[in-house]
Amino acid sequence: MDQLPFRQIHLDFHTSEDIEGVGAEFDPEEFAGTLERARVNSITCFARCHHGWMYYDSQAFPERVHPHLANRNLLREQIEACHARDIRVPIYVTIQWDHLTANEHPEWLALDERGCPIGTPPYEAGFYRRLCVNSPYVDFLKAHVRELLETLPVDGFFFDIVTPLDCSCRYCRTRMEAQGLEPADARARRRFGLQTINEFKRDLTRFVRRFSPDCSIFYNAGHVGTRHREVADAYTHFELETLPSGGWGYMHFPITMRYARNLGIDCLGQTGKFHTSWGDFHSFKNAEALQYECFRMLALGAKCSIGDQLHPSGRIDPHVYDLVGSVYAEVEKKEPWCQRAKPVTEIGVFTPEEFHSAEIGGLPPALMGITRMLEEGAHQFDIIDTQSDLSRYAVLVLPDTIPVSQPLARKIEAYLECGGAVIASFESGLDETQSEFALTALGVRLIGEGPRELDGTPVRGRHYERADYADYVLPRGEIGRGLPETEHAMYMRGVEVEPAPGSQVLADVIVPYFPRTYRHFCSHRQTPSSGQAGGPAIVQRGRTIYFAHPIFCQYDRNAPRWCKTLFLNALDILLPEPLLRHGGPTTLRATVNEQAAETRWVVHLLHYIPERRSQDIDVIEDVIPLYDVHVSVRVSGEVTSVACVPEGQALAYEQKGNRVGFVVPELVGHQMVEIRF
Repeated sequence: MDQLPFRQIHLDFHTSEDIEGVGAEFDPEEFAGTLERARVNSITCFARCHHGWMYYDSQAFPERVHPHLANRNLLREQIEACHARDIRVPIYVTIQWDHLTANEHPEWLALDERGCPIGTPPYEAGFYRRLCVNSPYVDFLKAHVRELLETLPVDGFFFDIVTPLDCSCRYCRTRMEAQGLEPADARARRRFGLQTINEFKRDLTRFVRRFSPDCSIFYNAGHVGTRHREVADAYTHFELETLPSGGWGYMHFPITMRYARNLGIDCLGQTGKFHTSWGDFHSFKNAEALQYECFRMLALGAKCSIGDQLHPSGRIDPHVYDLVGSVYAEVEKKEPWCQRAKPVTEIGVFTPEEFHSAEIGGLPPALMGITRMLEEGAHQFDIIDTQSDLSRYAVLVLPDTIPVSQPLARKIEAYLECGGAVIASFESGLDETQSEFALTALGVRLIGEGPRELDGTPVRGRHYERADYADYVLPRGEIGRGLPETEHAMYMRGVEVEPAPGSQVLADVIVPYFPRTYRHFCSHRQTPSSGQAGGPAIVQRGRTIYFAHPIFCQYDRNAPRWCKTLFLNALDILLPEPLLRHGGPTTLRATVNEQAAETRWVVHLLHYIPERRSQDIDVIEDVIPLYDVHVSVRVSGEVTSVACVPEGQALAYEQKGNRVGFVVPELVGHQMVEIRF
């Protein structure tokens, strides 16, 4: 498969054995015709669900076919009807969640360190007990997958729930001991769990390739991050499951995609038609939200997938596909400017996830904070790790919690010697023991651990409800542009440093009269400024700028505008001519992609505003148009035309040196602008 289709559906079908007439109302022509009218060109359909039931006429496992499946050829008829309309049908197979198998083979369950099954307790609704892929369960899996490959046309596989486990079952303990590992060591178990799941993926991919040389293969874990780099060879592509209303939030996709798109394989973004999350039957996402989620996928270089769940009757809901079709018709028009598009970026942001693991809803705060700042500042950036090629970037950012080993220090120093620039904050740049700065190019030295609570707990980087240990920054000069030259609260205490010779202090820390404790406090929150300098807050040395405070974690926590302003000013010092500038509000998202074969760049402008209208989720309901948006792009050649696409509306432009400027007269939700060379 050369390229993923742009307009996909992931059709869940987790169906209880207590429901009768399963698939009884399935009509293959109605099913495929509805998809075709909605402009869908790929749909993932079910072979086996989390309940453990199969939805095809299995001869190898007839006892596992859903007991009330009225149409035993459901999956086959889905595939044949879709293929007749040139719609791909990857096949869904559950891996670690299988309620039937968990009940019939408890000896295959993954166990925690107490010997208890990992997942749903016995008297709680749910099929979330985990199965261990070091157990004989894998033999059943391979036989099941082999039957699918030998009896059905297989376009691809979506293997679901494939995650590393901290497992203490007898199979894992035996294998660990055989490798000389201590099962009682939790860190060893976690490392072994990652090794186990990676070996499982590679082994199953090799097994599939014995029967199909080119079907697509994806292993889903609800998140794609740095641990996927070493096993990317087991995948044909990544599907980024990231339903904003389902626990992932609106920041998860841009962060995940900005990392995954650099691992060398195609990426698919996945949201859902649900108002909340998977299994939210008879609910509908606001059309405006679905537009934004899909158009943002295009803007960041991904293809689109929308999650749905088929009713147990097998009848596809035409109203859902009216909604899907309203968005996918627009995606189809935009595709020519998205095919094989690659992001144009100039900033590389190291991800703390490489050092601090992330799950759904658990991305590192510093990564959330810096992504917000950079997107609000219209900067073009990637999320990178220590194995990335640094030469692609004009500026590197180490947000708050990036430890620097000696090899990484040498790599960054070599990058700086070639003309690069670095911004680091808080504990980033310290060695793995946090005892000294391994990245000496930052031009600061660690003084000590800083203040402690009365019980001796270090306070730096910690959030306190009343900002008990807050201090202040006094900005001045270029770093403080746009801010009054007075104290600005830094609610999280920073690292105490001193400037090394040759460094310039851009802003000072101003200390409070005293920390807030029961012994001495002032008013409702942090103690006010004493007016006394307490060391450097921001230090520049050549092409590096260091912030002593955790400004990115702080921005994720409560978004002080001055933290963002200080950081964006630092970027302006090191990157005075950014790739893109615009005159719109900070709610406007802008990205730049390149289509090399067409000798053009495509600027994506999106203006949708997620709003917290409920306790649980952010909502998008209204599209607020923008008018006469000024855009300036730094280019490397002579521009021959600028136009709004796909409308084909030519725009007047002016090129001065290496910048081209133009005005977008109206922006309603999403607008692409083609710059031809």
